[in-house]
Amino acid sequence: MPTSPSVVSTPTPPSRVHRNRRADLIVALVALALAVWVTSGLWRDPNGRTIMVNSSDQALFEWLLAFGGHALTHGQNPLFTYMINMPDGVNLAVNTSITVYAALFAPLTYLIGPPATFLVILTLNLAATAIAWYWLLNRQFARSPLAAGLGGLFIGFSPGMVSHANAHLNWTAGWLVPLLIWRAFALRRSGHRVRDGVILGVLVAVAFSIAAEGLFFTALALGLFVVVWALHPASRAEARAVLPGFLGGLAVTALVAGLLLAYPLWLHFAGPQRFDGTGFDAVIHSEDIAAYAAYPRRSIAGEAGLRTGLAPNPTEENSFFGLPLLLLVIAAFALLWRRVQQAPQRATLWALGAVAVVFTVLSFGPQATFDGHRFDLPMPFDLLAHLPVVNAALPARLALVVAPVIGVLLAYTVDALRAEPPRSRPARLAWLAAFAVALVPLTPTPLLTIEREPIPRFFTSGAWRDYVSPGGVLTPIPLAVDVYPDGQRWQAHVLADRQGEFRIPSGFFLGPGGPDGRGRIGPVPRPLSAILDEAARLGAVPIVTEGTREDVQADLRHWQIETVVLADQVHGAKWAVDEEALLETATELFGEPERVEDVWVWRVSPG
Repeated sequence: MPTSPSVVSTPTPPSRVHRNRRADLIVALVALALAVWVTSGLWRDPNGRTIMVNSSDQALFEWLLAFGGHALTHGQNPLFTYMINMPDGVNLAVNTSITVYAALFAPLTYLIGPPATFLVILTLNLAATAIAWYWLLNRQFARSPLAAGLGGLFIGFSPGMVSHANAHLNWTAGWLVPLLIWRAFALRRSGHRVRDGVILGVLVAVAFSIAAEGLFFTALALGLFVVVWALHPASRAEARAVLPGFLGGLAVTALVAGLLLAYPLWLHFAGPQRFDGTGFDAVIHSEDIAAYAAYPRRSIAGEAGLRTGLAPNPTEENSFFGLPLLLLVIAAFALLWRRVQQAPQRATLWALGAVAVVFTVLSFGPQATFDGHRFDLPMPFDLLAHLPVVNAALPARLALVVAPVIGVLLAYTVDALRAEPPRSRPARLAWLAAFAVALVPLTPTPLLTIEREPIPRFFTSGAWRDYVSPGGVLTPIPLAVDVYPDGQRWQAHVLADRQGEFRIPSGFFLGPGGPDGRGRIGPVPRPLSAILDEAARLGAVPIVTEGTREDVQADLRHWQIETVVLADQVHGAKWAVDEEALLETATELFGEPERVEDVWVWRVSPG
């Protein structure tokens, strides 16, 4: 493993310690201010606003926080539930269960509710990612707090991180990555391999709970870095010396993580309601080659009209570094390579470059795409796409690994320029201008938010308990799925408010039922859900025949539904919902409704 260039044998002078603490505070405050700035649209009204481009995922994570806290405080299984998708249940181990977050923040969820808790975690994720990378760079790799601060803030608020701040609590937990790197590098110490292995094993288990896909990418990147570094001629002797202790520490890590994750891993790979692959198309969710030189939507450049539509959706702008930054990185790498005379440091640069190139190429996915045009060219990812675990990863997200490499190179470059400034004033100004032109346009702007429909008084008042038996099944219409998240929002409020439990059919989750045994979003549609979706989306009231009624009754029996609820305002995550058409359709199917508080209610008999 590369030795940190900042490690010295003499004690740190008190004045430097004071300066470092002041720098720590400044970076922390800047990171927190940027995090609040990015999420400021939600802070205006945490319970009444939602992220515009991804309200469905926000509702899902709010539900996961409420359900996870409820499960842990009521002795229920936090990784498998029948609370949604009755009667089959949902395997949350193959979904993003964020169990650690749900447990740690359960008191806050009970105190202020799932939406506000979601916002607190999202904001802390962004700030903590920048701070954690600053800490790692400042304490392990960079020579100056300025260099570490620039690198840490870039990584924490890189285009990919800001893009995933559109409701992804898993991917914005980037603070896990520098901690994993720190503890992995600690394994080279021969005297503490058991303790260090235990710490890393616990950290791996935490990372699996919060962001399993991110953990997988981190392991791949670290593995590639170590192998490339160790094979460099200048590093082979050191690699051979630390290898036995490193492998011993890894063995302890594997043992501890394996014990902690035995049940989650069994559920993930062999449990009920599992599936192979994912419900997302790897070709669609690949990074466009031109996206690396493009600008993201939520940035100064994007606000100026330089944004593009090269991402599959606004939450997946995983590269989008802009051409000036790419040119700066190339110039920075050349500068560092020229100035670094010691072979071990060149081995580190060589390994960083290999990680960036390999993950960039893999992010292009199974089929090359440039500026929206696909080409029938064989790509390296296609060779790996059918391997276990890899087949569940989205190739575009591999580009997220490139941002930390850029951040580290920027930090190294600032250190190099400070240690040996260019001799001419024009050269110094050119470097300063290059950093400004590359980074200022990427300054993030706030996420777009909109008002969302309130939780009906029928649920906030507890009136629902008179219309469904304890633990019985209540369904919203249209049925809860990713594009109609209200049912899970209502359930999350009830759980966090400690009112009791009701179950719902369907829901927003990944489960079996996709083509070729792969996963899909939500359950396979049934006649009732299809009829109600058509009414909600198209405003089409169906002609109800005897066959229609038989299909509906079969669905009611399958889902064991006792009560059907229609709110006055139904949230559609992708399109407006026609509540009048839903009311007419439900009346045709179930008869005249009862008006309770601010909803329409049908007591149904599936029998």
